[in-house]
Amino acid sequence: MNSKNTNTTAAPTRRDTIKYGAALATGTALAGCSELVGQEDDHGTQTTEQGSYSVSMEPMGTVSFDEVPERWAAYDGGYADMAVALGQADGLAGVGGADRYYTYVYDELPGVTVDEDVLEQYPEVRTKEEFYELESDVHLYDPQMLINWLDWGEGDVDEIATNVAPFVGNLIFRRSDDWHDYRYYTLYEAFEKVADVFQQQARYEAFSDLHDEFIASIQERLPPNGDRPEVFLTFEGTDEPKTFSPYRLDDAGTSKKQWRDLGVHDALAGTDIDNLSTANRGELDYENLLEVDPDVILVRGHERKSAAEFRDVVLDYMQNHPVGSELSAVQNGRVYRGGYLNQGPIHNLFLTERAAKQLFPDEFGEVTGDDQLFDRQAVADIITGEFER
Repeated sequence: MNSKNTNTTAAPTRRDTIKYGAALATGTALAGCSELVGQEDDHGTQTTEQGSYSVSMEPMGTVSFDEVPERWAAYDGGYADMAVALGQADGLAGVGGADRYYTYVYDELPGVTVDEDVLEQYPEVRTKEEFYELESDVHLYDPQMLINWLDWGEGDVDEIATNVAPFVGNLIFRRSDDWHDYRYYTLYEAFEKVADVFQQQARYEAFSDLHDEFIASIQERLPPNGDRPEVFLTFEGTDEPKTFSPYRLDDAGTSKKQWRDLGVHDALAGTDIDNLSTANRGELDYENLLEVDPDVILVRGHERKSAAEFRDVVLDYMQNHPVGSELSAVQNGRVYRGGYLNQGPIHNLFLTERAAKQLFPDEFGEVTGDDQLFDRQAVADIITGEFER
């Protein structure tokens, strides 16, 4: 075991104990069994007699901790948002993709902030050198993503897990990558695992209850299934879209959760058009899209724009396009921002509220209106710890 503490007579530092846990976890995962002796709760979290604990999540398997992590790095905004929801914002060390981490939603939650300076300093933590530099206590990354997207090797993952801190994470925003041949998790299944990492089960349970009540309150107000729109979800990040990369709503990834919860119909159902993925970069032009002619078009890649800015720029261009202007959704002004690729539990509340307004404005109010469908203060109270446990 490598250790920065070379004085054998000194007590191990907190960093050393975290590393020891990571080294043990790596060996445990490779062996396929746990050497820890203790009790396991209903979440799969095992606590030993010494007070350490372990968390099991694919693809890493069982990972052990001798102390609750304080500093953390997350690859995407979804896992970063989970940590913030669990009251861990102060421990943020960096992210793998700050351009897709939308922190402006926290402005509506009293007392909830993240350090934007950290995000500016470490916006793309993807190299081993950066992991060593940050010295995090846990990495909320799917290591197979590092291997398949960023050319890491298994040895690189083991090195960082042993010498710096363990990995806990699973790429869950979509389910269309061929290399992801292990278990997927729903948003709240993954959130529960992260809660176990930070030993914040009470916050997780409070968030889960609030979420379930919110979704139920939305769903009971939805129109009958036959009156719900056919929706085309796409990615096109330009202000003057000419082609569109399609998503399929039947992909159970977390990035489409709000659309599934609202029970909308996929405009591509019954077609042979595949879901956007690393292996599939197919695009549709306006003529292709006119054959489908969806009721609503949801365009991703514009989440830094307000609803009004999106309409003034993107929708305006489509309304003046010779073919695009023939689309029913364009003619009816039903082209909207499509939501984040990587959403955590806080994001999901805001995105579901926005989606309900986009699709059913007569019931839930206009997107640009002031109607709030969930209690911001209640969410803030959970994050800041001001809630009844």
